[in-house]
Amino acid sequence: MDQVHRVAADGTGHGPAVAPLPVAAHRRRVRLPDRVEWPTVWVALCVYLPMAAALGVVSAGWIPWWTATPVLAWCAAWQASLQHEVIHGHPTPWAWVNRLIAGPPLLGFVPFDRYRDSHLAHHIDERLTDPLDDPESWYVTAARWQRAGRVERGLRLAMNSLAGRVVLGPLWVAVLSFVTDGRDLLAGRRLFALAGHAAQLAAMVACLSVVGIPLWGYALLVAWPATGLMLVRSFAEHRPDPIPAQRSVIVEAGGAFDLLFLSNNLHALHHERPGLPWYLLRRVFRDGRGGILARNGGYSFDSYAKMAGRYLFTPRDHPIHPRCR
Repeated sequence: MDQVHRVAADGTGHGPAVAPLPVAAHRRRVRLPDRVEWPTVWVALCVYLPMAAALGVVSAGWIPWWTATPVLAWCAAWQASLQHEVIHGHPTPWAWVNRLIAGPPLLGFVPFDRYRDSHLAHHIDERLTDPLDDPESWYVTAARWQRAGRVERGLRLAMNSLAGRVVLGPLWVAVLSFVTDGRDLLAGRRLFALAGHAAQLAAMVACLSVVGIPLWGYALLVAWPATGLMLVRSFAEHRPDPIPAQRSVIVEAGGAFDLLFLSNNLHALHHERPGLPWYLLRRVFRDGRGGILARNGGYSFDSYAKMAGRYLFTPRDHPIHPRCR
């Protein structure tokens, strides 16, 4: 399908379809580069080669399987950032090559096709954080909050702290993703994409079995922490500001986090220029820092450590979107 459906008011982006979003137009606007962007190709090699090496030494019996999981988890999270680059048209002029570079679903649950379409819908900046129109919003309407039970409300409040989002968020996203896939399957939507996703998952399970990594071990020690790492980036990525340009954050983190997230922590700049490759974001931000921070209303953090110091166990806001209260 070329359309992502308007999400229900569950604040997750995984609700039942109720109205179309114009994602097809956004997909047509994604421009492929004129030449191969080699820094991104090198990132792909840095993702897949260490994973292959880790699986190889486990298969050979040189190390216990669980000692390889930190490398596998880091690379699985890094691949999620790589997939984000592919969604925005990078790194080659050939879409089919880019899809191969995006690779299999190492996090295990969200099909790439759904991730692509929901993320492009998310880039309609006028709808950012809207629980009805932004597929990546974690907010809900007041009506949805009233319908939620005590357990769901407690989970949503807990996941509005950084620790809660990292620990509980991966399970929440996985369950909602499986529910969405089940609904699509029953409704006859995305059948080709779901079949491809299932085939890739089956191949991954077979590979893990051959290598000697139990499926539960991969789920708990690779997919869960890898998803948690990615949720660190998205935790405070957007706020429900009345001005769309002031809804996206700048986190001036450098080093390992900047590389892991492929500079997507400079998120306001990414929303301003979504076609800019990751390796140019840092330079463009450095050259225009004052203007970028002025346009996003100064919504920024010096580092993820500063963000954790403020929100590690403290909810950053309430799950009900301010416009819906």
